[in-house]
Amino acid sequence: MSKATFTFRVDETLKSEFSAAAKNCDRNAAQLLRDFMRNFVRQQQEAAEHDDWFRRQVRTALDSANAGHLIPAVEVEAKFSAKRAATRRRLESSVE
Repeated sequence: MSKATFTFRVDETLKSEFSAAAKNCDRNAAQLLRDFMRNFVRQQQEAAEHDDWFRRQVRTALDSANAGHLIPAVEVEAKFSAKRAATRRRLESSVE
């Protein structure tokens, strides 16, 4: 792996406090900044992967709906009304 230098300006107080905090963790500032950069890149990659997955899920659902694979709202409400009633009955019988 080739090495590159990353230079940026930061307030002197922040630099001193960061270096001291790093030293308290038995690390140096450069190690922590590299860790931060790796974690940030990983988080961005994971977010992009999740976004891609989510868009595929939405596209699949839209394609299915456009193809007419829908459940009428009346059927959905009836099914979940029955589930709510069953849950209420279980709760009431467990209290007794």
